[in-house]
Amino acid sequence: MNELNLTVRDVLSRDSFKCAKVIAGETGLDRQVKWSHVLEVNDFESLINGGEMILTTGGGLQPDLLKQLEYVMKLIEKDVACICIELGIYFKEIPSELIELANKHSFPIITFENTVKFVDITQDLHTFIINQHHQMLSQLDTLSRKFNASSLTPNGILKILLELHQFFQQAVIFISDNGRSYYYPSECKELETNIRTYLEISSSVHTEPKIFTLDEQAFALMPVEGLGQTWGYLCLQVKQSMSDDFTFLILDRAALAIAQILLRNRTIEERKQHSEDEFVQNLLNGRDVDQDDLQTYLPATSRNMYYRVFIIRMNFPESRFDEEDWEEIKLQRSMMIRTLFKRHGFFPAVSSSKSEISVIASFIAADHLKLDKDRFSQIIHSIMAMKENHFIDRKECSFGVSMVYKEISDVTSGYEEANEVLQLLQATILDSNFYEDLGVYQILLPLKKSGCLENYVQNYLGPLIDYDEKMESDLLETLSVYLEYMGSKKEAAERLFIVRQTLYHRIEKLEQLLGEDFMKPANRLALETAIKAYGLLKGKAYPKKKVATAH
Repeated sequence: MNELNLTVRDVLSRDSFKCAKVIAGETGLDRQVKWSHVLEVNDFESLINGGEMILTTGGGLQPDLLKQLEYVMKLIEKDVACICIELGIYFKEIPSELIELANKHSFPIITFENTVKFVDITQDLHTFIINQHHQMLSQLDTLSRKFNASSLTPNGILKILLELHQFFQQAVIFISDNGRSYYYPSECKELETNIRTYLEISSSVHTEPKIFTLDEQAFALMPVEGLGQTWGYLCLQVKQSMSDDFTFLILDRAALAIAQILLRNRTIEERKQHSEDEFVQNLLNGRDVDQDDLQTYLPATSRNMYYRVFIIRMNFPESRFDEEDWEEIKLQRSMMIRTLFKRHGFFPAVSSSKSEISVIASFIAADHLKLDKDRFSQIIHSIMAMKENHFIDRKECSFGVSMVYKEISDVTSGYEEANEVLQLLQATILDSNFYEDLGVYQILLPLKKSGCLENYVQNYLGPLIDYDEKMESDLLETLSVYLEYMGSKKEAAERLFIVRQTLYHRIEKLEQLLGEDFMKPANRLALETAIKAYGLLKGKAYPKKKVATAH
């Protein structure tokens, strides 16, 4: 690598610099020289890109010391490699103030005490640099061929890392998005752990190549991307002062070869999705499944193995996807969800349709932790935090999660529970994604299916509903709020935005229609249940909360 990185120190060893003398900035002799440039003007900002070796007779430096200091400072800010000044007409000697400034910023100032031909220097350096670039391209082509060849062999990722290590003589690590990692040499396992922690806790999004520092060690980071997603990160340990585009070009070629391996592996894996999809749908809908498929798509049963059924409902028209695009989108969607669940420690079996993704999410847990909902909540949060993509529209997603089950024969029940959660969420009756939070609705939903719920509501609320329809009044809402506030007239009146006297008249009417004892515990419980049942039948939360308006 040193042969492909021309520094100021290297330039000074060439024949054309035999009479050159470094008078300042010796600590900056390892600055990279990308080009040479003859500069004899004061306004040069648009002429400089950075990395140049400036050759000058000093004509562009004004005789005023402040102007000279400003001139050199601008060169430093433009990241120029160094400045070479021919002593003579404009400069007899370099002011001490310029030397002090250059030393402070490790900016080499080189002088020629004899007359030199700048054209010979530029020709020499440019020939060397062009040859160097040719060598770099040749080296890049050779490495790319090796990377591509390695990508077609078993353990291809590890072999690519080996090629990088042999070239750079530094530790190299690949961290994939599914939790797996590869590193070379084996001694850098600790580095892999620290880098993974850094990537997980870092608030920034790592979508561009960059240099980052961890525990006083510098690393070049190259995202490995495919199909619009980041599949992992390639990390190379580098020197602290490293700033070499060629290094990133090599890492980019390596990342592309790794992405090809991952794409092939994932494509092979996703070819199984069609049969897995059919298997999951058969389980969810109570159809017979092959015993071999159970062993293929679900983890082996054990004492601490449980599962929940997790449904993601997409609330947009199925016509949103073209048929020719759907199969590819379906595969990528399933792959994304499977990876997400695996990352959180689940063993998922996934089925995907245009409007729904169903997951049988198996997991291992101790008895006292099997009901824990945190990991499922984290998955929901992760999906809602996703960047916009055409696989899943997070803005249109609803989530339903069943109770915890152990026997695979209960999958159908879990699927029904998750769908019931989605039904109540859509009706704004429920604000939780978990079936165990349904409360009394766990009883009311089966009654609704049996057709008994209408009779129950009519028996307890029929006179009130009829009266409201006939008189266009709000007695049912009044009753609901009055019960919600445990018979507190002050709080109920405030919630209804009416004066207390109006509430008294309404309560009198409620007593006439429901009986004077409607607030006794047994009657009150029956009425509260009937009100929730009424909202369930109507498909919306009841009563709808009002917002106060100014008069």
